Amino acid sequence: MDSLHRSDPELAGLLDAEVRHQDTTLAMIASASIADPSVLAAGGAALSNVTAEGYPGHRYHPGAGRFDQVERLAVARAKELFAAQYANVQPHSCSSANLAVLAALVPPGGTILGLDLDAGGHLTHGSPASVTGRHYNAVHYGIDISGRIDFAQVEELARRHRPKLIIAGASAYPRTVDFARFRAIADSVGAYLLADISHIAGLVAAGVHPSPIDTAHITTTSTYKQLGGPRGGLILSGQDYQAPGPNGRTPLFRLMQRAVFPQTQGTPSPATIAAKARTFALASGPSFRETARLTVGSASALALELSALGYRILTGGTDNHMVLVDIIDRGLTGVVAERALEECSILANRNRIPGDTKPPLVTSGLRLGSNILAQRGMGPAQMRECAHLLHTVLEATTALSDTEYQIDPALAAQVREDVKNLCARYPLPLERVDSFPESLIGAGK
Repeated sequence: MDSLHRSDPELAGLLDAEVRHQDTTLAMIASASIADPSVLAAGGAALSNVTAEGYPGHRYHPGAGRFDQVERLAVARAKELFAAQYANVQPHSCSSANLAVLAALVPPGGTILGLDLDAGGHLTHGSPASVTGRHYNAVHYGIDISGRIDFAQVEELARRHRPKLIIAGASAYPRTVDFARFRAIADSVGAYLLADISHIAGLVAAGVHPSPIDTAHITTTSTYKQLGGPRGGLILSGQDYQAPGPNGRTPLFRLMQRAVFPQTQGTPSPATIAAKARTFALASGPSFRETARLTVGSASALALELSALGYRILTGGTDNHMVLVDIIDRGLTGVVAERALEECSILANRNRIPGDTKPPLVTSGLRLGSNILAQRGMGPAQMRECAHLLHTVLEATTALSDTEYQIDPALAAQVREDVKNLCARYPLPLERVDSFPESLIGAGK
């Protein structure tokens, strides 16, 4: 950073400003977490200079000996953290991990069954906006009147369409996912089961959400949404890692290896894999498990307080880190609420909700998350304060259209000051030098 400040003060100034911004902003983004300084250090290591297609011991470039050791370490730590038999740490994201799994297990035009986007699914679960919805015959299940996954519908659609792959997972679903029930349905129609745990990977790793590792054939996740890691993905498999693939011969783990490289990716990102290795080590510790428990407790308390303030909480609460709010009931759209809150230094994102009549860039819902709040050390006792800050802003916001609004500038300034004071009491772990491995402290000076 000293070198960057000297050679490119404009860029360095922007990066410094981002740190200050994050430290004084109440981030309630459900798809985000804060990376430990040692993770950031590993992700910026000189290992980035290594180019090495392939896998440890079988590279297509020279000079990868050290990277081989790092990747093997990351794989071993991922397997230990998730109690898996197989791990591939090369995917650049969970989206690319999902694409690799689909490429390995489903022929072009083959049928997949996933959660509908408006019901909380993900683009890569067969949305027509994604390549997965264009190259595969995507069928979607939804949720029932209570907002829970409609397993009767899952079973009926599976029987009718006989999918090659069923996807269990979501990007906006606040309840526990019943992986065992999904597996029973998959087995009944001869389908593979993919569990996408990108949003709940930290809870799974900490043991506060049921693990799909030995239930699903394949599990995918990102490493940044809840694990506090770098931008990247991960493919895991448990007791089925040696189960035969679609050809009846090649085991699943070999198909996953080929699906990532060379089928869907070229070179991996060596420094990112080093950062993943550090992330998995941190996630194995007791402090991470405590943060995961705090994450769940805080989200539940936030949902209760918002409900008491008159907001309609989808499914009536939450089992994980996520709270979904029907904001249209308050006379606002999701994008108006998002923008008004951001003006007041509170981050929460617009989200479509079941039966939404607004387009994706507008929406009728708001998605809140407790990951970063818990990393700050905020627990259920602080959620009343967070809920009331949200309420103050939303009550003072007047929608002028689906995308425009007005709010009293003086009130916005006061909320920003209140947010700044709250964040100062619970600072982000951005400068914890004691969290760096000793070998990195000298190298990073």
